[in-house]
Amino acid sequence: MTALPEINWDANGLAPVVIADATTGAVLTLAYANREALERTLATRSTWLWSRSRNELWNKGATSGNTQRVVSVSADCDADALLYRVVPNGPACHTGAASCFTKTQPLDGAEEPPEGAEFASAISALARTIQSRKAHPIEGSYTAKLFAGGVDRIGKKIGEEATEVVIAAKNADRGELVWETADLLYHALVLLAERGVSLDDVGAELSRRAKPTD
Repeated sequence: MTALPEINWDANGLAPVVIADATTGAVLTLAYANREALERTLATRSTWLWSRSRNELWNKGATSGNTQRVVSVSADCDADALLYRVVPNGPACHTGAASCFTKTQPLDGAEEPPEGAEFASAISALARTIQSRKAHPIEGSYTAKLFAGGVDRIGKKIGEEATEVVIAAKNADRGELVWETADLLYHALVLLAERGVSLDDVGAELSRRAKPTD
């Protein structure tokens, strides 16, 4: 493995940092770091940055709980920009979105992102957050309360949410259907985590079913 070169910090002692999901490759945030932020990131394997608006160091997730585990740090060919590849524990954006890059301008003739790309990113981020809440319960957390209640409590909520999905569909209310489906999926993910079943386990089964049979 090649060590990082000496970074060419700008006149303010900063370098731009692209933060990307190490699993999906999705770009999560564009931020800035100074030498101390980079050193802390390398030492702690947690995302440290420099806030230009507050003029101070900050550790991603220190107050929100949406931490990031840094798995690699790279410099570009000119050594004046950095790339953090991270495993996010919750949304990267302060708005609650998985990524800060949610507004897209389609270009004429350009290929559209594949159907379901945003769903895949969001569901993966949610599953990681749920796993984190299971491993490190937070007092007052609804997810932690579900895990404390076990399969019986989680299963009861899934039954309630499934009924609400059907009611929303019969009401022909698109917004309500989206909302209730999100609730149902969330509770299903909690149940999978409770029983130690991963998204990849479910994905493998779906792939098996999708294969043509003789």
